[in-house]
Amino acid sequence: MLRIAKYLEFFSPGILNLIANTVAARSTLEWRLQMKRPGLIAYGLLCYAFFNASFLYMAGFLLDLVVPKAINDGAPASTLIAIATNFALIFLFGFFHSLMARQWFKDWWTQLVPVEAERSTYVLQAATFLSLLMAFWKPMPAEIWSVDGPLALVAYAVFVIGLVMVLVSTFLIDHFELFGLRQIWSANLQKPMPNPTFKTPMLYKIVRHPMQLGVILVFFATPTMTAGHLFLALSMTGYVLIGLYFEERALVREFGKTYQSYQARVPMLLPNPMRLMLRGKRVA
Repeated sequence: MLRIAKYLEFFSPGILNLIANTVAARSTLEWRLQMKRPGLIAYGLLCYAFFNASFLYMAGFLLDLVVPKAINDGAPASTLIAIATNFALIFLFGFFHSLMARQWFKDWWTQLVPVEAERSTYVLQAATFLSLLMAFWKPMPAEIWSVDGPLALVAYAVFVIGLVMVLVSTFLIDHFELFGLRQIWSANLQKPMPNPTFKTPMLYKIVRHPMQLGVILVFFATPTMTAGHLFLALSMTGYVLIGLYFEERALVREFGKTYQSYQARVPMLLPNPMRLMLRGKRVA
């Protein structure tokens, strides 16, 4: 017993120090996590606010309303410089938008940023490059068409319909997950994100990508279409179509025959009037 007591007396300071250090380390880790959560929430909210502000600004930018710099404003430049500059701005937006959506990039990127902040960072870059595009856009003011009176009202109405389609589509799937807020809030509650499920609510029964259709309407619906506006609308439409090609492939990989059946039933972007009429008759 005396020998055991001597061993305990010899080792107890080391054991106590080990326990103390372990507790301190755990406390430090917990403190960092506690400090990390408010920071992540603030980061997610700021990214969300920045994107919405830039998107609303884009509405004024395209329609030449309210905002200090619209699509036809700015110092004049030669046609070649305007095309080269504007193409570079569109390319930067599309390149980073597509790059950060790829799974291999996400796997690498989340080694540098918290997984729960990955989507918010994606939203941040989208807002940043959209803002840069609008800030440095070179005007190409030659008119393609210009209408007023009832036709102008129709153009504004189509523009609003496009905006509403974009907004409604985000809520039909999961608005807060799409913009990264749900991921950060789930991390704050220490709850795992649910596995993605396939669903086709409302607009998604008419076309497979109502959000992208709304975006295209927003870019084309204007009472005054200039060469620069048309260049932006056509370029963004091309980018949307390329993006949908890769997105459709990813959805087929994720949902398999369920999504392939959906592709066979529902058009990608343009509604089928005959199918809508038949569906309306069945409902009636």
